[in-house]
Amino acid sequence: MVKARKFVVKNYFKGVPKREDFELVEYELPPLKDGEILLKTEWLSVDPYQRAYNKNNKVPYDQFGFQVGVVQESKDPKFPVGSKVVTHKGWCDYTIAKDGVPSGPVDHVYALPDLKGLSPSLGVGAVGMPGATAYFGFLEICKPKAGETVVVTGAAGAVGSLVGQIAKIKGCKVIGFAGSDDKVEWLEKELGFDKAFNYKTVDVAKALKEAAPNGVDSYFDNVGGEISSIIINQMNRYGRVAVCGSISAYNEDASVMPKATILQPALVFQQLTVRGFLVWEWYSRWQEGFAQLVDWIKSGQLKAREHVTEGFDNIFDAFIGMLAGENTGKAVVKA
Repeated sequence: MVKARKFVVKNYFKGVPKREDFELVEYELPPLKDGEILLKTEWLSVDPYQRAYNKNNKVPYDQFGFQVGVVQESKDPKFPVGSKVVTHKGWCDYTIAKDGVPSGPVDHVYALPDLKGLSPSLGVGAVGMPGATAYFGFLEICKPKAGETVVVTGAAGAVGSLVGQIAKIKGCKVIGFAGSDDKVEWLEKELGFDKAFNYKTVDVAKALKEAAPNGVDSYFDNVGGEISSIIINQMNRYGRVAVCGSISAYNEDASVMPKATILQPALVFQQLTVRGFLVWEWYSRWQEGFAQLVDWIKSGQLKAREHVTEGFDNIFDAFIGMLAGENTGKAVVKA
């Protein structure tokens, strides 16, 4: 028998998640059945959607999330002992997984992509779900053309930092909004954004007008709220908006959602296309995206920065830090 630990969510989050909303449970794993694999967790992911999906699950539930694990025992020939796989089994140190069996909102188990010598941690970041989100959400919905102006909010996060760099690779002018001066400096000096702003210290409408005097062609929205209304109201005719998330409101009371400036006049008169998406719709093509992302990273065209927290026991702190914007790049936990 293998003794395992997992984080169980006991309560629906009210505002910022609290430590007492979770319980660390120790238990023994049963023997493997046909098609199952036993995994030892190596890397864990903390992401905004883990906050957003809280109300969609009946408590108590095992905290879901992506992880990279090493196969310790296998009854699935696709995943031999010693191989590394990506699952959605979440915050646990050992687990049993089976492809096609749901874990939270996802049921996929797949071999860690060929990272060509890069860190396996990228399997929950730039070459994992966040990378696929940036790659497909931006390219398939925003459909960038060289010379266009692209705006990204949450630009220093796991997804936004990749979107901005992909836009530069595609020949676009890129403007990013982030939450600190350090992040702004990183976006401009390290990632090559044409302009970045600390949304907490600037007049967003004025700053955007000065940075994009000819308007905005596409917008990748990670945050929602008033900043998104401002950006959408400065978009050009036939502009495209990919709505990935609304992290600005995830900790708000659902019964008192924040209000933002009306969008319909801009949508109608500028004939804009606004589309929300879930990255699972392109799951059959993820490996295609991963191969391109690895090539871009290896060639130096794309930088995949990580904010690493050491220790399985510190995953809650990593989660809260990520929700507070303490990470630059992808927040990951080394188990």
